[in-house]
Parts: sequence; C-alpha cells; structure tokens
Amino acid sequence: MGKEAKYVVRLESEEWERLTALVSKGRGAAAVLRRARILLKADVGQHGPGWTDAKIVEALDVSQSTAYRVRQTFVEEGLEAALHRKRPTGRQYRKLDGRQEAHLIAVACSAPPRGRSRWTLKLLADKLVELEIVESIGTETVRRTLKKTSLSLG
Repeated sequence: MGKEAKYVVRLESEEWERLTALVSKGRGAAAVLRRARILLKADVGQHGPGWTDAKIVEALDVSQSTAYRVRQTFVEEGLEAALHRKRPTGRQYRKLDGRQEAHLIAVACSAPPRGRSRWTLKLLADKLVELEIVESIGTETVRRTLKKTSLSLG
C-alpha cells in the first residue's frame, strides 16, 4: 500500500453524489470524468470500495502516477482542484525581438575576439550586453536563437 496510505480519499456524501452524477451522465471533459472515476474508486468512506492504485490502474486504464496525483491533489487541495487541472499561468514571451536577433547573428558571423579562434555562447551573450543590445541575456537564449536560425558556431 506504501504511498497510497499517505493520501487517503474519504468523500463526503455530497462529494460522492456529485461525482456519481457526473460519471453517470457521461457528459463533460474526458479528463474530468476520468479523475471523478479515480476518486470514486479510491474512496475509503462509506460509499467507496477503497481500491488500491494498482486496481484503479488496471480497471480504468490510467497510469499509476495519474491515480496517485489525483488522490494527492484531492487530499491537499480539495475536490475542485482534483477534478480540474490548473491552467498555465502565463505565456512565455520571446527574449529577443527581431532586431536583437539580427544583431546576435551579425556578431556571431563576425570575427571572434582577439585571442579566440571562435565565438562561444558566453562570449556572444557578453558582447550583446556590452553593445547595449540587451540588458542581460543567458547563454541558453543565445543557443536557442542560433539553433533556430540554423547558424553554427563551428
């Protein structure tokens, strides 16, 4: 039983009724219905069979980690959180705009600094800051930008 004992699902009567109604209607997002079924099977209260994760995995054709995470979320955050996944918090915006990318490519195509045989990602990042093209930039951003443009440092 191991990890399962840590997150024990005990549904209140209202929660059990809500989940049963949701599943019996069969309408709604597949993921929500799947989580509802997991909670109903994992319930050790008066209504539920108290199945182990292994039995839930086999019966509902879900992964072990899904069954575990649904129970964990229910115990830690409640029924709503267990049924509905959190939306991503925000969009990842580009670090460099087109003009800044053009400067990076121009620098990467230019002769490397004196005493160096080629540009490194760190040297390119430092050069962009030195030229005041950006306030700061990481080597991973430089790498991704150059990879996107199919430009090799070699």
